[in-house]
Amino acid sequence: MENLISANTTFTMDCLRKTLLFLLSCTAILLSNNIVSATKVGLNYGLLGDNLPPPPQVINLYKSIGITKVRIFDPNTDVLNALRGHHDIGVTVGVKDQDLAALSASEEAVNGWFATNIEPYLTDVNITFITVGNEVIPGPLGSQVLPVVKSLTNLVKSRNLPISITTVVSMANLGQSYPPSSGTFTSLASEQLTPVLKFLSEGSVPILVNIYPYFPYATDPVNIHLDYAVSKSEAVVVQDGPLGYSNMFDAMFDAFVWAMEKEGVKDLPMVVSETGWPSAGNGELTTPNIAATYNGNFVKHVDSGKGTPKRPNSGVEGFLFATFNENLKPAGTEQHFGLYEPTDMKPVYKLF
Repeated sequence: MENLISANTTFTMDCLRKTLLFLLSCTAILLSNNIVSATKVGLNYGLLGDNLPPPPQVINLYKSIGITKVRIFDPNTDVLNALRGHHDIGVTVGVKDQDLAALSASEEAVNGWFATNIEPYLTDVNITFITVGNEVIPGPLGSQVLPVVKSLTNLVKSRNLPISITTVVSMANLGQSYPPSSGTFTSLASEQLTPVLKFLSEGSVPILVNIYPYFPYATDPVNIHLDYAVSKSEAVVVQDGPLGYSNMFDAMFDAFVWAMEKEGVKDLPMVVSETGWPSAGNGELTTPNIAATYNGNFVKHVDSGKGTPKRPNSGVEGFLFATFNENLKPAGTEQHFGLYEPTDMKPVYKLF
């Protein structure tokens, strides 16, 4: 009897141990499947490199770090095919600048462009935005943007497609930006951009703006404090009437908002189509640590849902530039805005 009790006890303990190990392994599997939490920040997917990984690997990278928004600069078929079936990733697709002249001349040309570049992906790629031109306003191509925006808008509305049509502009549209409440457009920007903004406001479609605190900081690192430029300061650095600014990003964002309001465009949503900081190319101003600080703080800003001093109740939406260091871009900082090295897809610094 004593031997039987001992044997039963051993059997019971062995069963308990195996059950516990099974439960632990199941828990580990569940945790590994849910370990990635999505960020609200999107990534720009540039292709100006001759050593970039295949698009399917890039999409897997996005999934592994919780990216749910991607911007591509043209309707690249390899990238769009890799995105098929990934409905949890919203995709912004750009119209090439060199296509604007032909598209602005004819609605038929716009319909043909759409049929070739967008139509084949409508059922299994989640295309959320089409951007008409990249930083062409203000400039020689600026007047070609509005006709294409209007034609594409008419097309997607006629088919009841959930795609917003807009354009991407830079801070070069501002003739004055400091303090933010003094934000005004240049005369050419007022001529070319304001009609676009007014058209977008009719449908509450966001304008996409590239905002880079790095560039003004790099031109005057003596008078612009680094903590202010990389959103690290907790104290107010710029007091603009009742509004206090502790970081340059918010100041630049709000300067653009002020400029729009002076053109009679109020409450138009703004999405930050690009922002970032190079990790090399300009000495001590561009280190991986500084880039990680700026980009990390931008991610926190977006994910927090907090707005800017002028728009405190509207969270900031935006995309970091860029996914990879691209070796076919101009030498210097332009080749070092990437979060990942293209050859092995390892992070340049820890962010996600």
